Amino acid sequence: MSSLNAKTYESAPSQNVAFLGLGVMGYPMAGHLARAGHAVTVYNRSTAKSAAWCQEFADSKQPAHAATPREAVQNADIIFCCVGNDDDLRAVVLGADGAFAGMKKGAILVDHTTASANVARELYAAAKAQGLHFIDAPVSGGQGGAQNGLLTVMCGGDADIFEITKPAAMAFSRAYTLMGESGAGQLTKMVNQVCIAGLVQGLSEAIAFGQKAGLDMNLVLDVIGKGAAQSWQMDNRGKTKVKFVGHHGFAAVVHLPALRSTFANHVQHQVHIQPGTLAKGDALRQTLYEPGDANLVDHLGQLPRTAGPHPGEGARKRHGHRLGPLKSRFVATAHHREQAVLCPALSP
Repeated sequence: MSSLNAKTYESAPSQNVAFLGLGVMGYPMAGHLARAGHAVTVYNRSTAKSAAWCQEFADSKQPAHAATPREAVQNADIIFCCVGNDDDLRAVVLGADGAFAGMKKGAILVDHTTASANVARELYAAAKAQGLHFIDAPVSGGQGGAQNGLLTVMCGGDADIFEITKPAAMAFSRAYTLMGESGAGQLTKMVNQVCIAGLVQGLSEAIAFGQKAGLDMNLVLDVIGKGAAQSWQMDNRGKTKVKFVGHHGFAAVVHLPALRSTFANHVQHQVHIQPGTLAKGDALRQTLYEPGDANLVDHLGQLPRTAGPHPGEGARKRHGHRLGPLKSRFVATAHHREQAVLCPALSP
């Protein structure tokens, strides 16, 4: 079964490219580059994944895999990268076996990792010092966007270098836009993450309230989805939340680093962001992934609770018909640890 969905590619000159990181996003992104006619060399920490990628795209132009990032990038004009976080990014870019050690002069590294603006600027400066180029280019659209080749890419860096990378990057993109100087792509992604987190939080709270009130939430979503409450999250995630099953689009453990970066950056940029529950990244990570946490799910008392007082009727008596401030908890079921389910809880 193909990891990609069909796409009509824009005409672009074939190039030698490399792709570092074959996770749920990187694997199909590299695949679209291959299908668009580029010669792609891949690197992944798991060589079995790299070999599987080469096998799937064996009919493309010169697919290959390498044992280290340094080896993977040696013949590449453009190197694309999509890994987990700042530390993972530094690990594949810097050091004796990192990408910068193997890139030829003038080559460009385009990083699609959701990372901090600070690491983007750090690697931009390091690249410049070695006669190389760096573009921070985090993506939005999730796994589905990667498989469909329809990601939204927000970039930071030099305009002339950005233009060189755009024709190849459009193989997996719907929009590929320069947002400003180095770091601007990551800052734009932070805005994106806060918007998504707020929408998911609000949707979760609304579904929880409706279920507790005895409403048919599938019908409710059908109706309000035709009005001002409609959103992509409602259309694509609402009914899976009602069922409390299925793929919820992203792992909370992946979403959290970007939120932590956002709240760290608000001081630097002299903007006040009310972090609320979302800022408690480290505590949240422990709640989600603490070994042996058998009863993690909290859904308004319908399932086992994590901790804390039950909101229940006490909140309703105190607030009358108002529920008062609403807060969300990120919790994970045992069978959804890798795709941590965002479940709601009402608290007074």
